[in-house]
Amino acid sequence: MTIVASAAAGAVEHLDRGPLTMDELAAVIARDIPRGSYVNLGIGQPTKIADHLPADAGVVLHTENGMLNMGPAATGDQVDPDLTNAGKVPVTELPGAAYFHHADSFAMMRGGHLDVCVLGAFQVSATGDLANWHTGRPDDIPAVGGAMDLAIGAKNVYVMMTLFTRTGEPKLVPSCSYPLTGVRCVGRVYTDHATFDTTPDGMRIRETWGSTAADLAARLDGAAAATQSRR
Repeated sequence: MTIVASAAAGAVEHLDRGPLTMDELAAVIARDIPRGSYVNLGIGQPTKIADHLPADAGVVLHTENGMLNMGPAATGDQVDPDLTNAGKVPVTELPGAAYFHHADSFAMMRGGHLDVCVLGAFQVSATGDLANWHTGRPDDIPAVGGAMDLAIGAKNVYVMMTLFTRTGEPKLVPSCSYPLTGVRCVGRVYTDHATFDTTPDGMRIRETWGSTAADLAARLDGAAAATQSRR
């Protein structure tokens, strides 16, 4: 199976800039989150999205350590060591913020009460499988956290990641080689090179940054084929 279902059908190509920085990518994701959504931002790069949400977006951020209506990251005198997100990063609270037990927070995640979650990933397959808790290497420390609960509990699962590893191998793959977090759960993938939507025929390129959709599709499928041949 190829990774990309359709290279250029309807894709918006931004050839004047890209690849995006993670802060620029966070702003793109914040732009796409529907108004009034209840949203969980995964540990790591996805937490940057909180800093780019417009004040009037009506988005309510949920953090799995027990808070609703979390605000952007705290700086300077705003820092309260008792007020952090799930990644232990100091955050602010917005008017109407609420606190609750960890178990209640997971009940919200598992009960289908979140409209969107944004997770990091080691790999995403062409069919929307997610691998983000372990690389399978013996020396790596597994860290599943609440990702499995979010992957099956959120109404829409987005992934935020770089498209290629430091050695140039694609992280968007025909099938995941790392242990899975969830099966066919990812609906959209945001990367520094492009945004992809999951379809029954593979990933459809929605928006590109710094290259055409056709060139990116060829690079992805070529790199994936080379990676498979080395295994």
